[in-house]
Amino acid sequence: MAYGAVISLTQTIERLLKSSRIPIVIKPSPRIIKHLYEEIRSLQEVLEELDSSINIDRERVNALDGQIRDALWEFEDFLESHISNQFLSQSPSERRQPLTFSMRDVRRDIESFTTTVKKLKKAYVDELHNRLLEPPEEDGIDAVKSTIDLGVNKEAFFDLLEKVKHYLYSDKGIRTVALYGMAGIGKTTLAKKVYEDPLNTDYYFEFCVFVTVGPRYQLKEILKCILAQVDPDHDYYTKQMLMEGDDEVLSEYVYESLRDTSYFIVLDDVWDIQVWHDLEGSFPRDVDSESLFLLTTRLRGVAESCFRGYAIEMPFLDKGESWSLLEDKAFSQNEFCPPQIKDAGRNIAENCEGLPLLIVAVAQLLSGIDKTSECWNKVAEEKESMFMDANDQTVSKVLFPSYEYLPQHLKSLFLYMGVFPQNYEIRLSKIIKWWSGEGFPEPFQNKTSESSALEFLNELASRNVVKVHKRSTDDKGIKSYGLHSSFRYLSNKEAGKNKFFYNLNVCADGLAEGLKGQRRLCIRNNVLFAIKDVYNSIMSASTVCSLLCPGPHHPYPVPICLEYLRLLRVLDALTIRFYEFPKKVLNLVHLRYLAFTFNRQLPASISKLWNLRCLIILQNLTIIKADGNSSYMPIKIWNLQELEHLQIMGSNLPKPRNGSLLPNLLALVDVSAQSCTKDAFKRIPNLQKLGIRIVLALGNAGQQYLLCLNHISDLRELKTLKCVVVNPEITSEVVSPHARLSVFPKSLVKLTLSGLGCPWKEIRKISSLPNLRVLKLRCYAFRGPKWKVGRDEFQALRFLLIEDADLVHLAFTDNDYVGFENLSCLSIKHCYKLKKIPVHFCFALEKIELVDCNPRAVACAKKARDNNWAHYYCGFAFAIDVQSSWDNEDVKSTIPF
Repeated sequence: MAYGAVISLTQTIERLLKSSRIPIVIKPSPRIIKHLYEEIRSLQEVLEELDSSINIDRERVNALDGQIRDALWEFEDFLESHISNQFLSQSPSERRQPLTFSMRDVRRDIESFTTTVKKLKKAYVDELHNRLLEPPEEDGIDAVKSTIDLGVNKEAFFDLLEKVKHYLYSDKGIRTVALYGMAGIGKTTLAKKVYEDPLNTDYYFEFCVFVTVGPRYQLKEILKCILAQVDPDHDYYTKQMLMEGDDEVLSEYVYESLRDTSYFIVLDDVWDIQVWHDLEGSFPRDVDSESLFLLTTRLRGVAESCFRGYAIEMPFLDKGESWSLLEDKAFSQNEFCPPQIKDAGRNIAENCEGLPLLIVAVAQLLSGIDKTSECWNKVAEEKESMFMDANDQTVSKVLFPSYEYLPQHLKSLFLYMGVFPQNYEIRLSKIIKWWSGEGFPEPFQNKTSESSALEFLNELASRNVVKVHKRSTDDKGIKSYGLHSSFRYLSNKEAGKNKFFYNLNVCADGLAEGLKGQRRLCIRNNVLFAIKDVYNSIMSASTVCSLLCPGPHHPYPVPICLEYLRLLRVLDALTIRFYEFPKKVLNLVHLRYLAFTFNRQLPASISKLWNLRCLIILQNLTIIKADGNSSYMPIKIWNLQELEHLQIMGSNLPKPRNGSLLPNLLALVDVSAQSCTKDAFKRIPNLQKLGIRIVLALGNAGQQYLLCLNHISDLRELKTLKCVVVNPEITSEVVSPHARLSVFPKSLVKLTLSGLGCPWKEIRKISSLPNLRVLKLRCYAFRGPKWKVGRDEFQALRFLLIEDADLVHLAFTDNDYVGFENLSCLSIKHCYKLKKIPVHFCFALEKIELVDCNPRAVACAKKARDNNWAHYYCGFAFAIDVQSSWDNEDVKSTIPF
């Protein structure tokens, strides 16, 4: 946690040095601040050394890490409190002027802190260099081994076992298969089943070796383990050599022992591909040798880096497989599951989310309780207690190394994901905004904060500590993530221990001692704000920098305690409805992320929050007015120079004054058509995302509102555009629009249109956009019975969605021409009139999705699948996904080549 704290403090100091709102006075002040900055950067480099340190006493290192973390947090709070106090001491008229940061009051504190940092840094370096002579003894991290016996009678497990054997035994020469997946998913069990196959020693190999590597491996110990299984009866001289010899001697002995033989070596629980590289020279590389390697690892990167290897991802169990395993482990061989508890058992198994280790751990606990419907229904309904016991006793101990051995820059990011409720779909856009508001992750290699965060999230996913929930429509990225409940439990446990965040679910949580000193509060029940004792406890948590309310929506106002939370950087209260603007927010000068639900006009004093990067104000949908009656944001919104994301539903962007400019604004969402003026767009030159929300007055069937699109071309950096008519009036007559759709900027990558009602011929005006990869057409965006796609149109398009349209015939202009050259997915939803789609598509197409469409369109899709024989020759799968609300079952089919 010290690493996250040092990144946060570094960015605070950088803002202090660069800010025009807080000029540093007294000549030596900049020099003192810069010296402090250099000392903090030096500490950061030292903390990063942990990632490459082996054979160290982690318990002592973690204790020092906690001391460093507390010192950094305390000093950062001191700096920001000093700024906040100066701000609050000013009169309203003085607050228009920049603050002055005088060193007279803080110089001694800075010098004292610098001295403390030097001492802690030296102690940390000494501990990292204090290598243990012997491998560390097994502790709580390594003592519990994930050995899940799924049994080969399980169909899914048997199929996977046969797949591994196929890859191992099908080719000649040295082969490698790597199994990867989340901890506890059954990798070691599967590897042991392959290893213990009698055919290995009877027919295939002279030597079979099984070695557990682990995260704290020593090459010498691995080589000894291999030799002990290859040559267990070595003489006294050899034994002495094994005890005293170095890695090179042992490696040569292994090589000689395996030369001219066939061997099968299993390397279980590999954490670093360097292990594989270190061992390669120990194994003979005879191309005619029938020798195999099987690796298991939690890390996808390790699995995909193996020599001549196949990487196989271990899947989670489905509902049926989960219940089968639970039933198998909860009852002895002579027992049968009573029919009256089967439904409860299936619910319990489903709550394990397909993780075999958790299923087995819960099954062991279930085996000790009465096999009655009353007991099992209680477990199914009140699952928290038993699942907590299963996680505490078994699962968390197996999962913990996945967290403990994360690189320093990923630990805080992983813990942060635990603030969301269980089974929550964590949207990439939301988590990145929160992280940015907090000041991490630190951008690297000249990348933006968003690009860095995305890369780090993908790294967490490749390490199988977070799950990919939903991929973006063009399959080029990830849209949302999730945490398995067991990892979420671990995250919450470690976060509380390290004062990273604290959860408030019930009244007792708000009265607990654990709330003191926490950096973040996560309110999962908004009613708690209305309880006086809880309210007072929250007020006392003055060190809180984030107040998050990710629980269910609360339709009534509750008092949020902001008066004493002056260090807040992130306030997300979208799930709470405010009748009046919370004026205490205006004292939160460090606030960078602000989001809540508020129906009235935003006050001009919002400009006091000059650190704001993200401002989101939503309204209750029941009171949203037509665009002609909507209000305007205050003119001082143009003073928020740090703004990167602006979303204020139901308000127009005010006309800018001379000199107004928002150079950092990247996203402008939910603005009305009146806001999209040429003058306004010139003031936001770096905008990358624009969302236009048009609410029509009753009976307004004209299309003058589309004139807002005429100035889109002024946004040269625009990549994503969404234009939605919320309440379109669909008439029988199709008329040409007044807007010039052809002036969209060439930079556009993703375009979503809804409710425009343009004729299909107008779509040609956007068909030549060179970078357009995603096109979503919803709710009669275009109208008419026929859309013909011509040559050289939509050449870059990869994803096309047509939803709720009166289209009857989708065709290409030329029968010999195959359109959409790069399209990988075609999704058509609720197009009941559609009868015909092309039966010949380009080679790139991988999937056709049809939801509630005419059966004749489904028949065309199946014919298109049958006609695409190019997929057969290249070994690709062409998938058709047909979902119908009027059939009993959805139809999903794939051509498996």
